[in-house]
Parts: sequence; structure tokens; C-alpha cells
Amino acid sequence: MKKLFSGLLVLSLSVLVGCAAGGPPPAAGVWEAEINSPLGALPVVLTMNADGSGEMASDVLNAPLSGIVYADNTASFTAEISVQGQEIVLDFTGSAEGDALTGEFGSDFGAMNVTATRQ
Repeated sequence: MKKLFSGLLVLSLSVLVGCAAGGPPPAAGVWEAEINSPLGALPVVLTMNADGSGEMASDVLNAPLSGIVYADNTASFTAEISVQGQEIVLDFTGSAEGDALTGEFGSDFGAMNVTATRQ
């Protein structure tokens, strides 16, 4: 009986600790973004899920996000896109403050600033 009680106590404490830590990372969500690229402003929708999956979508491109890492209010990930038949790797780092996300994509063509608003 004592072991059963101890087991239930440990399980209850584990659940409470999990609930206290709860909530998605601040940068997780759906973001209406604008990338300032060498070809001009490119509107995209960034979807970053708490489970580390995501997508970048626009009228001209669709790419999965890989390697999403959250730390405090920051996020980083990689997206591979095809532009005019050329594969380009974009490495994003940015931070979320409330409903605003700012950061940049690093690429072989230099850094491209990103600003976004949570949808």
C-alpha cells in the first residue's frame, strides 16, 4: 500500500510540474511575414508549431521548415527553397515579442530581414 501511495504521489507531482512549465514557446504560431529579399519584398506565411514542425508558404513558394529550435523567445530553423531552378538554403534566427516577430534569413546571397505579425 505504501508503494502504491508513493507511486501515485510521484505521478501527481510529475503532472503538476508538466502543467507549470506548460504553454507553447513564444515564437510558435502562424506569422504573416515579409522577407526583404534582393528581388524585393516577399510576403510569406510562416507556421512554426510547438512540436518543431512548420512550413513557409506564399503565392510563389512552399517549403517545410526543418530543425526548428526554440529558446526562450527566440526561434531558429532552416528552409530550402527553389528560386529560378536554383536550390537555396535559408537559415532563420529571430525573436518574438508578443505578436511581433523579427529576425533574418541568412543565405549565400547575404542576410535578409524579416518582420512578421502573429495571425
